[in-house]
Amino acid sequence: MRILHFSKALSDETRLRLLRVLYDFELSVGELVEVLQLKQSRISRHLKILSEAGLLVSRRDGQWVYYRATESGAAGEYLSLLDEFITGEAALQEDADAAAQCVAARRQETAEFFGAIAEDWSQLRQKTLGGLRVEELVLSRMESVRCAVDLGCGTGELLASLAHKAARVIGVDNSPEMLAEAHRLFGEHAEASGRVSLRIGDLEHLPLADGEVDFAVMCLSLHHLAAPREGISEAFRVLSHSGRFVLLDFEKHEEESMRTESGDRWLGFAPEVVQAWLKGIGFEIAHEDRLPLPSGLVLRVFEALKR
Repeated sequence: MRILHFSKALSDETRLRLLRVLYDFELSVGELVEVLQLKQSRISRHLKILSEAGLLVSRRDGQWVYYRATESGAAGEYLSLLDEFITGEAALQEDADAAAQCVAARRQETAEFFGAIAEDWSQLRQKTLGGLRVEELVLSRMESVRCAVDLGCGTGELLASLAHKAARVIGVDNSPEMLAEAHRLFGEHAEASGRVSLRIGDLEHLPLADGEVDFAVMCLSLHHLAAPREGISEAFRVLSHSGRFVLLDFEKHEEESMRTESGDRWLGFAPEVVQAWLKGIGFEIAHEDRLPLPSGLVLRVFEALKR
């Protein structure tokens, strides 16, 4: 019986604690050790039981493995029935708060990294892309719109290109230093006119209203996010009906050096993972491109519509 199978896997306090934090966050074993303050061997043993029961799914990223609660199939339906019990249990809230702090620390590390390299970021990104003009790539997928947003705008070069086809553009980044460079690029007059708005914020919690924009682009930002699926979900939220989302990021790779050289949180993404995120959130995938780069990396381009 499936209900007995799932319930038996949850009949342990440690496994309930694990499920509570993985219900909201995708975390590595090391992060779970930090959050729950338990030994790694104990964490690993209980993760195995939950995974074998189908209540958790895992995703390998280079040398790391990340876990989260299952959202689909019979196990996903079972967990959805327990939603109020899992998230409403006061005894488990301390773990949830610790996990939120862990994820916030990830975001802060990313912001500090980009703050330190803000002045050199444009050159570093172009070196990685090997001369590929992402501005032209994005504009070819963009129609004239009322408002467009660059999610993870950095120093603002792509955002400036969007202004050719948008009456108003918004740039969001979580690095004050990056936004300072973007301010210099646009100048005070452009912002004073109301055509350009530069906003500081996390891409998983965008400082934009529901349906505020008609076009959104996220270029090489997803792999820096602590919670990449949430970043895509937020893009969906801020888009108007039939709005277009263009997502550019690396295909899954094994270049561990990019964690330190470029501050990458994730070593790219398998296309089927991104496809599942987009469709699960509610996007309709209109087009995909696969572009090999001189560095050996592969750039994936997803064009999706909000339906």
